[in-house]
Amino acid sequence: MLQLIIATVLFLVMMFGIGFILNMLLKTTWFPIYLFIIALLVLGIWAPWDQSASTTIENFAHYTVIDYIPVIGALIGAYVSGWAIQALRKGGYKMF
Repeated sequence: MLQLIIATVLFLVMMFGIGFILNMLLKTTWFPIYLFIIALLVLGIWAPWDQSASTTIENFAHYTVIDYIPVIGALIGAYVSGWAIQALRKGGYKMF
């Protein structure tokens, strides 16, 4: 349980940091969340897909709630980074 909490917080902070830096450099707001969703689809769903499985449910059966919680934490971090940049821009701050 402790490892799950640490992993979730770690992924949240990493995605916030990466998203914040990408938002500053690319002058976008929601790019990191789109990038995260695309990477999640490619790496998390398409890569381990088993063509020999008879149904789609069998492909998703190997994921558990423990696998989804850090992913949700990372998605929240990506969203918060976009929200933080948007709030800073509305406050008059310019990045680069």
